[in-house]
Amino acid sequence: MNYLSNNIVRQILILMVIIFVGIVLFVQLQFFLPSFLGAYTFYVLLRKWMFLLVDKYKWKKALAAAMLMLISFLVILLPILLLVNMMSSKVAFAIEHSNEILTSIEKYVNQYEARFKIEIITDDNIRKITTYTAEFLPKILGATFNTLFTIVMLYFILYFMLVEGRKMESKFYDWVPLKDENVITIRKEMNGMVFSNAVGIPLIALFQGVVALLGFILLGVNEPMFWFVIVCIAAMLPVVGAAVAYVPLALIFFAEGSPIKGVLMLVYGFGIIGTVDNIARFWLQKKLGDVHPLITAFGVIIGIPIFGFIGLIFGPILISFFLLMIKVYASEFNDGGKGVRQSSP
Repeated sequence: MNYLSNNIVRQILILMVIIFVGIVLFVQLQFFLPSFLGAYTFYVLLRKWMFLLVDKYKWKKALAAAMLMLISFLVILLPILLLVNMMSSKVAFAIEHSNEILTSIEKYVNQYEARFKIEIITDDNIRKITTYTAEFLPKILGATFNTLFTIVMLYFILYFMLVEGRKMESKFYDWVPLKDENVITIRKEMNGMVFSNAVGIPLIALFQGVVALLGFILLGVNEPMFWFVIVCIAAMLPVVGAAVAYVPLALIFFAEGSPIKGVLMLVYGFGIIGTVDNIARFWLQKKLGDVHPLITAFGVIIGIPIFGFIGLIFGPILISFFLLMIKVYASEFNDGGKGVRQSSP
């Protein structure tokens, strides 16, 4: 009979303890996961500048970290918070007066139903729309990333990541039990994926929002800046995307007795805004990190329920990381297990 050596038994026991404790910690600290992922995203974006300030310009680590954190808040987080707050107030008003809005739209749609002998709005459809709007929109607007506590924790974690960046990366190399080249591959590709998604997805959404804003102004849409915000946020969502904005606008034009504007809004939305999204997504994300659009789409679908708002970035990264680990596994063990790490880089 073959018996397991004492060394293997000890390894298995230690791994079981590590996995058990890891699960306990994850379950207890999962509320902080969006903060940690957000901090890691900012660390990847600010890492280069942190090392530059400390190494080249001889800034103290604490001062450099504080300055970069302040800049990131003013340039990235503050505009997002202001825009989402603006949208939240509008959506809250719409939900509060949803019955009046639906009644007004129903009044005009009934005219077209009678004219073309079709049924568009039914009591069941109205009930479904009201329920879906009341449940879905608050979840998006009240995502974890938008809470004050999450942002405070994000910057608390980010500070230590920036100050202890080199030590943290050194420990990563020491602790990961893989060949040096695979450890380097994981770090580079993970950072590349974070950068691609953290920069690419918002840039695409912003570009699409600007194109949409031009159409809104030309068509005389009321409160075009509000709808610009809607497009920028909706453009980051898969499948429906910016249609969340321009389809309701077209319906509003029809309801107000402006069918020509309604048709033009639909044509501009599906023909121009949608095309711009596809072109920018294929070009920019392939340019930044060679991320396939399907990975982005499916990643966002699974990312938002798991991570909240930050899932827009880390959902695609989760899929990419899964594919990366398959690649690393093949590289690590296709030589018969001969690759054993000798030292840290």
